[in-house]
Amino acid sequence: MSSHVFTQLDVFTATALKGNALAVVHAAEGLSDAQMQAFAAWTNLSETTFLLPPTDAAADYRVRIFTPERELPFAGHPTLGSCHAWLAAGGKPHDDAQVVQQCGVGLVRVRRDGTRLAFAAPPLKRSGVPDATTLDQIVRSLRIPRDAIRAAQWVDNGPGWVAVLLGSRDEVLALRPDYAAMHGLEVGAVAPWAGGDAQFEVRAFVPTLGVPEDPVTGSLNAGLAQWLIGAGIAPERYVASQGTAMGRAGRVFVEQRDGAVWIGGDSVVVVSGQVTL
Repeated sequence: MSSHVFTQLDVFTATALKGNALAVVHAAEGLSDAQMQAFAAWTNLSETTFLLPPTDAAADYRVRIFTPERELPFAGHPTLGSCHAWLAAGGKPHDDAQVVQQCGVGLVRVRRDGTRLAFAAPPLKRSGVPDATTLDQIVRSLRIPRDAIRAAQWVDNGPGWVAVLLGSRDEVLALRPDYAAMHGLEVGAVAPWAGGDAQFEVRAFVPTLGVPEDPVTGSLNAGLAQWLIGAGIAPERYVASQGTAMGRAGRVFVEQRDGAVWIGGDSVVVVSGQVTL
């Protein structure tokens, strides 16, 4: 058994309990894969992360990201929350202008903008329009008519996202998915929101990761931004709302700048202490 500094944060919110919770275990070297997976299953959060020394000289720290079911090569709110926790614990980046995280997809840049952090969206592993069979499965999964989908796209940057554009925020919030019908898909839904404090409403359905709906999802929003901005559906700078259907109030700040799409959000520490594993 070993004792580790432990931090639990709420990410994509400046108000505790309104975003997406993340558990972070510091100085996790020495823990086995089985111990990491077991602890992630025990926390039962969307993700639990483990901070490690980097193996790439260009990185400031390395992180491993686990859902209750499996390890992920990349995820968004764990990136921002892990960076926040690493900095708060005294981490010193090589470059004051940015932090470099090493994870399963490689190196991810995280910039500091006041108290808010933002990560550079990693390249998509899969893009393009889903085939008819996949679209039919999405229709069944979301319990919507085929013509409710205005557009669809693979936006997979690691977790496996496929996304659909619906006509309105109300349509997104009205979704009551059939999770069994998703059968291996991770589905994102997005629609424009006129007149609110955000320009889009987003929901993320991830039954394959052990969490049927994710409250606020950085990786999905990163993929969506690359699609929506690239297709001219969204401006180069916008705010996405997520978590509304779950009683949360997540806000994701999106900006295309300097040849990259940046996904930003606030985060707050809710729990600090020690964990024995």
